[in-house]
Amino acid sequence: QVQLVESGGGSVQAGGSLRLSCSASGDGSNRYIMGWFRRAPGKERVGIATIDNDGVTSYADSVRGRFTISKDKAKNILYLQMNSLKPEDTAKYHCAARCLSSCYVATRSTFEYWGQGTQVNVSS
Repeated sequence: QVQLVESGGGSVQAGGSLRLSCSASGDGSNRYIMGWFRRAPGKERVGIATIDNDGVTSYADSVRGRFTISKDKAKNILYLQMNSLKPEDTAKYHCAARCLSSCYVATRSTFEYWGQGTQVNVSS
């Protein structure tokens, strides 16, 4: 079992920045490909970024160039640096671990383990 706990969400004005963190624990948690997803109000959950243990990343077009996924392997913490935030980035953000398929195509990736999420609100 893997446990994932997100933090760092909040409210910010358009153009601002936030950094989300996801602390991972449990057997094998430091070996898995990990990712970030988000679910906007009234919409389905969508993958936005993945990262493997060699640092290879993938991004959804909607966030590429603005968001950066990274991982501190020593601390087993996953990050999502979000810059130039837009109102359409408002969503609940979830981290995920142990990619099952399409691991290098963020929008199609599937994962086994999920965190409870952290809310991000971007106002115009």
